[in-house]
Amino acid sequence: MSSVGWNPKKLREGPNVAGQLTKYAKKSFHTDVLRDNMAQSGVLLWVKAEPFIVGALQVPPPSKFSLHYLRKISTYVRTRATEGAYPRLYWSTWRHIACGKLQLAKDLAWLYFEIFDSLAVKTPEERLEWSELLSNCMSEDEVEKQRNQLSVDTLQFLLFLYIQQLNKVSLRTSLIGEEWPSPRNRSQSPDLAEKSSCHNKNWNDYSHQAFVYDHLSDLLELLLDPEQLTASFHSTHSSLVSREAVVALSFLIEGTVSGARKIYPLHELALWQPLHAESGFSRLSKTFSFYKLEAWLRTCLTGNPFGTSACLKSGKKLAWAHQVEGTTKRAKIACNSHVAPRMHCMVVMSQVYKQTLAKSSDTLVGAHVKIHRCNESFIYLLSPLRSVTIEKCRNSTFVLGPIQTALHLHSCDNIKVIAACHRLSISSTAGCVFHILTPTRPLILSGNQTVTLAPFHTHYPMLEDHMARTGLATVPNYWDNPMIVCRESSDTSVFRLLPPCEFYVFIIPFEMEGDTTEIPGGLPYAYQKALRQREQKIQIWQKTVKEARLTKDQRKQFQVLVENKFYEWLINTGHRQQLDSLVPPAAGSKQAAG
Repeated sequence: MSSVGWNPKKLREGPNVAGQLTKYAKKSFHTDVLRDNMAQSGVLLWVKAEPFIVGALQVPPPSKFSLHYLRKISTYVRTRATEGAYPRLYWSTWRHIACGKLQLAKDLAWLYFEIFDSLAVKTPEERLEWSELLSNCMSEDEVEKQRNQLSVDTLQFLLFLYIQQLNKVSLRTSLIGEEWPSPRNRSQSPDLAEKSSCHNKNWNDYSHQAFVYDHLSDLLELLLDPEQLTASFHSTHSSLVSREAVVALSFLIEGTVSGARKIYPLHELALWQPLHAESGFSRLSKTFSFYKLEAWLRTCLTGNPFGTSACLKSGKKLAWAHQVEGTTKRAKIACNSHVAPRMHCMVVMSQVYKQTLAKSSDTLVGAHVKIHRCNESFIYLLSPLRSVTIEKCRNSTFVLGPIQTALHLHSCDNIKVIAACHRLSISSTAGCVFHILTPTRPLILSGNQTVTLAPFHTHYPMLEDHMARTGLATVPNYWDNPMIVCRESSDTSVFRLLPPCEFYVFIIPFEMEGDTTEIPGGLPYAYQKALRQREQKIQIWQKTVKEARLTKDQRKQFQVLVENKFYEWLINTGHRQQLDSLVPPAAGSKQAAG
């Protein structure tokens, strides 16, 4: 079966995987320094993608997340170690800091705390247990009591708050054309000839690398104990970095040793005995020299070998379970599962046009998925996913397996998304419909028009199993209680809830093995009632036709009339393309699970 994909030269097999991966990384502004020093350490470090893809909210951060205030928080939490502030920061303490000191709204304070907590390594059972605790709460006070039990790593949380600056709008760069504050700046016609690229900073690994490299001194100073700082919160030549601080920095940085296949967190490499002289670690004081550590990090930082750019360069094409011949020349679909560890798997799809594509396989399990400039298509990704970003797509339908972290949409027009996800966020969309099951409030960011929210309304045989693997439960479900997070307006007219009279269930037209036979969690009463009333009308119609006692010729004429009307409706609604594209290939539609 034919498949659409992008398959440039792949990495050669061999023991020196890290060295080969570096060969394919795009040269950065410090590559010369790296090359000169590579022989000394043999260590490659890179900035992790997930904290930026999932953790950096796609809005300018609150002004109180500036370095000035974060330095104050860093000092404050250490002086209140016995009050649930350090080394673990409890929700009640963060609520006091965010609402009392930074003047943030409580909902916004919880949003950032919960996003960071969702990045923590947890088992599906732990996530399901948390959902069960919340679903048993009968009041807001009971919810708060449960939240008060939650804590996060204090130093990593400070880094998380700092990287929110990734999406800070700079007036200077706006004026010189590198970025522009307006969220909607695009043509209304699909530009299929445009070169595929990742302008979204959350998905741009060069932006991640440059951000950390440019702000490395600030990141390290943020992690220093107060006695290692001057009165103006700056480091000195004799400042020492604790082991705990370097462990925290592993939230953003990881790496490997040349000739090794294993990936290590930053602190394990920094504490490796042969590297003590370079990383600045003293076995006597159990601390790192600030300036030696910073110099070593700058020397070793290189491009992420498992980032978006590497995926597009050395990406392996995907074989699709169901695909209809169409405009495939410009389509680019790449994945890095052949070289990347499970937690680094990535799939990038770009410029799919007038296609119906379906896949359910291990390639997608736990992957970060970017869907870019896909138009007039129907795309089914029926596997448990880590995150999904849909950007600059139009007139398409996306049916997605359960998403463990975030589902984000940006600059999309007239698309329908059907998914169970931990979090939904949308920005700069117009006329889009979201059938969602989610345990957190959907985030309506800036630039949206006519957002329609609706209950999750489909199922496939493996759905409940996939939900269990991602730790997603059916309750609580906040699909109908969005949070508007944008500075220009809090106008609730930007969204609507789908009226029950417009509601229909969605049938996934592929056969798979599995036990799920109905919509998980069922439907809200108003929508279930609307379906029953519609079914009753059909039964009344069928009874009326039966009692009409038509002759054989009349029945034939009546059937032709109904079929013609149905065909007209398919043409007028655009559903004919969807039905035509679902004609199974020669091997049958059971390939959807392949």
